[in-house]
Parts: sequence; C-alpha cells; structure tokens
Amino acid sequence: MLSIEFKYYREHQKELSQKYLGKFLIIKDCEVQGAYDDHIVAYEEAKEKFGLGNFLLQHCLPGELNISRTFHSQVILSE
Repeated sequence: MLSIEFKYYREHQKELSQKYLGKFLIIKDCEVQGAYDDHIVAYEEAKEKFGLGNFLLQHCLPGELNISRTFHSQVILSE
C-alpha cells in the first residue's frame, strides 16, 4: 500500500535527503529500491520491475514543502 511507503519516506526524510538530495526515489517494501536523476527514467524502470501502483516515486528534498505536493499517477483502475 502506498500510504505505508509514504509513511516510511516521512519518517526517514531527513536521512534520505542527506543521502539522496534531489534524486527521485523508488520506494517499495519500506526500502529505497533506486535513486534517479530523472523522474521519467525512474518511473519507467519501476513500472517495468514492480508494476503500476506497487511503488512510490518520491522527489527527495528536505522540508515540509516537499511532502505537501500532490502528484497524480497514471494508474488505471478497473472494477
């Protein structure tokens, strides 16, 4: 569930931003699975490896502004 991955990011934001400042992180299973300079590359590789809706793509920056943005995913939901 993505809320668990986002909670992990929030709880570890300070140390993650020191290690991965400005990178786009792929977080899955409460672990950083990859750090990328380009969000498109990060998204495409994570989509291939984990499937849509199974990972968090997070721009890694310090501070509250970084965690108050909303990004809309390209996930297709079906009934």
